[in-house]
Amino acid sequence: MKVVIVGGGAGGISTASNIRKLDKDIEITVLTRDNKVAYSPCAIPYVLSGTIESFDDIVMRTPEDYKKKDIDVITESEVTAVDSDKKTVTYVKGGKETVMNYDKLVLATGGNPFVPPMQGVDLDGVFRIRNIDDGIKVQEAMKEAKSAIVTGAGLIGIEIAFALKKQGLDVILSEMLPQIVPRSLDKDMSDILVKYLEMEGIKVVLGKPITKLIGDGKVEKACFGDEEIYDADMVIMATGVRAELELAQMAGCEIGRWAILVNDRMETSVEDVYAVGDCVESKDLILGSNTISQLGTTAVRESKTLARTICGKKSKFNPVLNSMVSKVGKLEFGAVGYTTSFAQQNRIRPVVQKVQALTRARYYPNAKPMDIKVICDGNGTIIGCQIIAEERVAERIDTMTLAITEGLTCFDLSNMEFAYAPPVSMVTDPLILAVEEVSKKFS
Repeated sequence: MKVVIVGGGAGGISTASNIRKLDKDIEITVLTRDNKVAYSPCAIPYVLSGTIESFDDIVMRTPEDYKKKDIDVITESEVTAVDSDKKTVTYVKGGKETVMNYDKLVLATGGNPFVPPMQGVDLDGVFRIRNIDDGIKVQEAMKEAKSAIVTGAGLIGIEIAFALKKQGLDVILSEMLPQIVPRSLDKDMSDILVKYLEMEGIKVVLGKPITKLIGDGKVEKACFGDEEIYDADMVIMATGVRAELELAQMAGCEIGRWAILVNDRMETSVEDVYAVGDCVESKDLILGSNTISQLGTTAVRESKTLARTICGKKSKFNPVLNSMVSKVGKLEFGAVGYTTSFAQQNRIRPVVQKVQALTRARYYPNAKPMDIKVICDGNGTIIGCQIIAEERVAERIDTMTLAITEGLTCFDLSNMEFAYAPPVSMVTDPLILAVEEVSKKFS
């Protein structure tokens, strides 16, 4: 059996590795337009900031490493056609066109940066960050730049803005919506982040989209609305990612609202064509409706399910909650499940409680404030959580991910046993304090 995988990102390369772990005889070929594989784009901001020394440090394996596992990785290859009737893919490498047969085809085409239509987006000095090569271009431009604007205040936008500031640039972070990280945080929680970013010297502009970029061949200024104009030696477009669907459409795959439709075995509507990663839709755990989950963790989990499917083993990909965590400077922030506003948009009447506790016993040195927001439905079932602190955020988000997955209520969690020692927690964990407080609203 021959498996051809289009895309060498987290979903594609992990699928190849997981198939090989299960079957030593399957012929595996990975086609990728990039010149590197097995790296995390999530690490790019930390290279730009200087926290990670080099882009080479975030490349975990080379095509030669995969060759030793009998996986053929063909880099700098552009797939131009898919024929699902003839079971062929056509790709171009070095100007030469090749037609390759397959028995099973995996589409791991990822997504492309979305760039809102505006004047000046094609000027020199305007960047989109999709891969290491893009990161290198930004790194080079930073050496000559004094000012930068990052538009789009999601996770990547915030991380890049902080990286540029850390390297000494004057930085503006802009977001057309009235808050940052709108998909994961409520405004009162995101305001904590805004305050921190401003304290670190980043100017945050909310509710005003960039209307045009100005420059003579190279970007020099950015206009917000009709009046505000700011200098910009470079502009980073961090305005989201749209699924790459062209090859899926060629293959005849059914497309949903955002991306490729797959079942819980990662099968598309076309026989022997599968899909993983940023280019597919997932099931939302809480409502059961389709959603997108463009996270590296999701892609890797999907790849394990898909590998088992291709190898004829029992497999099922579970619905998602889109749990996330990030860190800018000293501050960690994380979230899982629904925000208050998203719950309301989906006709859920949320019951919400926000508390501030400490990461350690209050008498223990270096105890840090921890802001926690818990969101329940009308029955007390936990449907969301947001946490901001200088430490210990990820583990508590993971706890809340498990709680939501298991359908626990705030009453269930308030009676749970948690480990305690003064250097690592309060005697009553901050999560317990939060769910105890929200429980009172049901009495």
